[in-house]
Amino acid sequence: MHILTNKKILLGVSGSVAAYRAPELARRLAEHGAEVRAVLTEGGAKLISPLLMQAVTGAPARCSLWDEAAEAAMSHIELARWADCIVIAPATGNTIARLARGEASDLLGTLCLASNAPVLVAPAMNRNMWSNRATQQNCAALRERGCVLVGPDHGQQACGDVGEGRMSAVPDIIEAVERS
Repeated sequence: MHILTNKKILLGVSGSVAAYRAPELARRLAEHGAEVRAVLTEGGAKLISPLLMQAVTGAPARCSLWDEAAEAAMSHIELARWADCIVIAPATGNTIARLARGEASDLLGTLCLASNAPVLVAPAMNRNMWSNRATQQNCAALRERGCVLVGPDHGQQACGDVGEGRMSAVPDIIEAVERS
């Protein structure tokens, strides 16, 4: 039996090129026994298909705060109550900033505010964006509120730069989820 057996993991996917790794993360979480549902930001949905995430998770991927099919048309409350853990991978600088400010401008931000579940954030951005003082202050604010940051790692980035800012490897994210 796996540690994640019967755990309900909400996977938030924001608009980083690293979004291509979200289907693998969802599949691997499911292999570890978790039930996974995906929420894609507008940027996340431009990079990977909600249909792909549905195929991998077995549940419709959610992209909109205004979902008439959701319980009482309040998908943020439904998902916030459902999740045992929220994993945001990849988390862009924009997503991290909005979470740090407590913005509820989209489904992912709103459900994070409505949930008591642990939140794990896997940053993914250019090395200069990662090292920017604003990003570091936003990450400090998230840590202060109990969010766990997983990474980022050092390595080759989509823009060609090499440095810290690359999303952590899937096994590292899963290990962090198991510890949460």
